[in-house]
Amino acid sequence: MSFHGPTLSPVTLGSTPSAFTLWPHPFRQLSPAPSLDFSLSPSFLSRPYRAWLRPPLLPKPRLRPPSPSPLLRLRLQAGLFSAPGHSRRSQRRPRGLELAMGLPEERGRSGSGSRNESGSREEAGAGDRARSWSPPPEVRRSAHVPSLQRYRELHRSSVEEPREFWGDIAKEFYWKTPCPGPFLQYNFDVTKGKIFIEWMKGATTNICYNVLDRNVYEKKLGDKVAFYWEGNEPGETTQITYRELLVQVCRFSNVLRKQGIRKGDRVSIYMPMILELVVAMLACARLGALHSIVFAGFSAESLCERILDSSCSLLITTDAFYRGEKLVNLKELADEALEKCREKGFPVKCCIVVKHLGRAELGMGASPSQSPPIKRSCPDVQGKLKEKSKRVRPQISWNQGIDLWWHELMQEAGDEFEPEWCDAEDPLFILYTSGSTGKPKGVVHTVGGYMLYVATTFKYVFDFHAEDVFWCTADIGWITGHSYVTYGPLANGATSVLFEGIPTYPDVSRLWNIVDKYKVTKFYTAPTAIRLLMKYGDEPVTKHSRASLKVLGTVGEPINPEAWLWYHRVVGAQRCPIVDTFWQTETGGHMLTPLPGATPMKPGSASFPFFGVAPAILNESGEELEGEAEGYLVFKQPWPGIMRTVYGNHARFETTYFKKFPGYYVTGDGCRRDQDGYYWITGRIDDMLNVSGHLLSTAEVESALVEHEAVAEAAVVGHPHPVKGECLYCFVTLCDGHTFNSTLTEELKKQIREKIGPIATPDYIQNAPGLPKTRSGKIMRRVLRKIAQNDHDLGDTSTVADPSVISHLFTHRCLTIQ
Repeated sequence: MSFHGPTLSPVTLGSTPSAFTLWPHPFRQLSPAPSLDFSLSPSFLSRPYRAWLRPPLLPKPRLRPPSPSPLLRLRLQAGLFSAPGHSRRSQRRPRGLELAMGLPEERGRSGSGSRNESGSREEAGAGDRARSWSPPPEVRRSAHVPSLQRYRELHRSSVEEPREFWGDIAKEFYWKTPCPGPFLQYNFDVTKGKIFIEWMKGATTNICYNVLDRNVYEKKLGDKVAFYWEGNEPGETTQITYRELLVQVCRFSNVLRKQGIRKGDRVSIYMPMILELVVAMLACARLGALHSIVFAGFSAESLCERILDSSCSLLITTDAFYRGEKLVNLKELADEALEKCREKGFPVKCCIVVKHLGRAELGMGASPSQSPPIKRSCPDVQGKLKEKSKRVRPQISWNQGIDLWWHELMQEAGDEFEPEWCDAEDPLFILYTSGSTGKPKGVVHTVGGYMLYVATTFKYVFDFHAEDVFWCTADIGWITGHSYVTYGPLANGATSVLFEGIPTYPDVSRLWNIVDKYKVTKFYTAPTAIRLLMKYGDEPVTKHSRASLKVLGTVGEPINPEAWLWYHRVVGAQRCPIVDTFWQTETGGHMLTPLPGATPMKPGSASFPFFGVAPAILNESGEELEGEAEGYLVFKQPWPGIMRTVYGNHARFETTYFKKFPGYYVTGDGCRRDQDGYYWITGRIDDMLNVSGHLLSTAEVESALVEHEAVAEAAVVGHPHPVKGECLYCFVTLCDGHTFNSTLTEELKKQIREKIGPIATPDYIQNAPGLPKTRSGKIMRRVLRKIAQNDHDLGDTSTVADPSVISHLFTHRCLTIQ
């Protein structure tokens, strides 16, 4: 059956963002599509990372160097970014198509530089030199996008004609019913009404069907390995095929249905990196329930807060797990969270528990299709397993009438489950991210647009091919794990590695051992992990082959050039392109990124926008800056993976992302564009911290500190950290009668771990009898950041009510490491 929308002239996109409608692309109502080849038609975290985020060898700049976030903010407020470029608000017509799309203008390259032996291009400047690494020829030959020119053509098409571009990609998925109305409708301008984004509204599909059933029955990938699971111990391994994963998901869908879960219900998942986590989230998607995954490193308080905010009907958790040498009694934390929920008037009636540490007691066979999958021991690590067997297995408390064992429920469940067909704009999941107000935001992503975007970004950013083995080291509790451990790879029929452990256990060569073990071809990790492993030198890396690696990636925060160069030289042996990706929980997938076969790489730069993404840089007045510029990073039009709302608080969604600059999505990040059009993320502009790639709210940490009876007032700022990128430096003012000592310091750290989680544990806590404040009583965090970094260049302090406070804090500051 064919579907044809109304015959209308396409809307021409102008340079000024506004509410508009694109009419439907006439994609077919598909009987199961013949393939999942996302080929396109020919019409195709933190403060600024300071000085080291600049390219190491930069052409003579026209702009001043990047500065810490407070200074960036002051410069923005002063309108100092209008000089490098000029306003586009006062000149509505674009100078050219590339500028309208956020791309640089084409530049002639003849005679601009020479190419050295490693394939990099070196350009001479007046006293400075710029360096970029071209894609290796062997990568370009097989790349989906083999040249920068081809990238420009595809990007131009995707921004000018999003209906045709994404409509062609939509044809490769199965849709139960087609889109009956406009293919895309949206409003980014709060002055014109409610903010909304709708892609293919009215079309129905199921993302679980598209990532599993289609791969098994239509693409004949049933026997292909979906995941190699690598446990905390090197000898704990298993694998699961697409067919086996489909059976497990259908069984658990039946389990959830039997427990009363229906379409639209919310299910909280609090689990380590085990296969049951993937099964649980896909089962929720299959029956149309929203999964809300909470990182297993978060505290009981954090879990409780998220359950309450989204009114979750059911919790799925695990008995316990080891992370390196550390035992985490997850069931105990889950019980504590559920008790807090009961105390606040919201009792959760069912908790399903995976027996993870106690699997051996179940006496199951070796088949991964059984539940839970048994761990297969490797002969060369038997000694280590015997040592591990002596570890403590915690006693698991059991709440009769609430707690149910996963394996017992699965034994009774059927192997088939008809998917719930969902509207493309139905919510798929909620994922909480820190907010500047201290209360986490429940980011909502929807079925259709998210599916298209993560599948497409995965294919092109990692240049995925059928024979690849992909490994994203992120935890599924973060958006990176949602998009590039689960949904993106499975939508492309990929084989992935799922890793429960940490990079340094049992030794610092663990990652490279796994790369060789599974012949990983595409590897995606965080700059924090790279900087951590750099400390141990090259030998733990180079003693392993790593010959299978073809593409490397980074995610979570900007990578400093020193770490980029080490990653390229040592890990990639100077033959693997690096995709340094910028995106957010809110964006669903990559926004700025190199493409392996097309983009010359600059260390530390996220380079150019992905397909469908139209970035701009604004000054404080909301004027678009052209050419070399620095200011606020915004996006001018929607892409399919954009979040749709904050769960239960649409007003907060509008205020956070659209109110400051009507007509644009505001990222909250500062950005610089260089003379070649490359984008450089300079860090968060709001009061957020980026610790090991995870955003933390200063307000949330300060709130946890002042809950302690000894603390009258607290202020938290970021401090550079050689491994984590940024760490927490806390100033606390004590109540009368309390003494600042090491015992109190440990109590405060413990309180933050319990209230937020270990990731938020401060590195430094300083006693502050007074805090620098304006005469109106506002804490001057700009000054506190200077004190934390022992930087006496304070700028204007004329508004400080008591200057003697600053001198005292400098004198008694903590001894820090850079």
